[in-house]
Amino acid sequence: MGYSISVRLRRPFGETVDQVRRLLTDQGFGVLTEIDVRATLHEKLGESMEAYLILGACNPALAHQALGIDRQIGLLLPCNVVIRVDGDDTVVEALDPQVMVSVSDRPDLGPVADEATRRLASALRRLDS
Repeated sequence: MGYSISVRLRRPFGETVDQVRRLLTDQGFGVLTEIDVRATLHEKLGESMEAYLILGACNPALAHQALGIDRQIGLLLPCNVVIRVDGDDTVVEALDPQVMVSVSDRPDLGPVADEATRRLASALRRLDS
């Protein structure tokens, strides 16, 4: 089993970030956290790397359902979405919510993960159009 849903685009990084934010919102996700990995590594270590942003996306209704099933599932929330530069491309990757089912060994989380997967995959598919 893979652990990501991803798309590779020939589109500038900044434009992709803006579109990812809009598409996540369209699917009921809010961005709770944002980590600019490139800026952090430069500031803390003096290291350089390509543009790399991690968005912590949360759909409150789905998070509420998952937490109602297993309070420890918060360890796997929010859904991380990575936007990064790879050569001439921008790659967008989301952690596949099915991972929370396999890690937690709670099959009753399946329907919640299915819905989160559907929504994240829909957002990423729309990036490619």
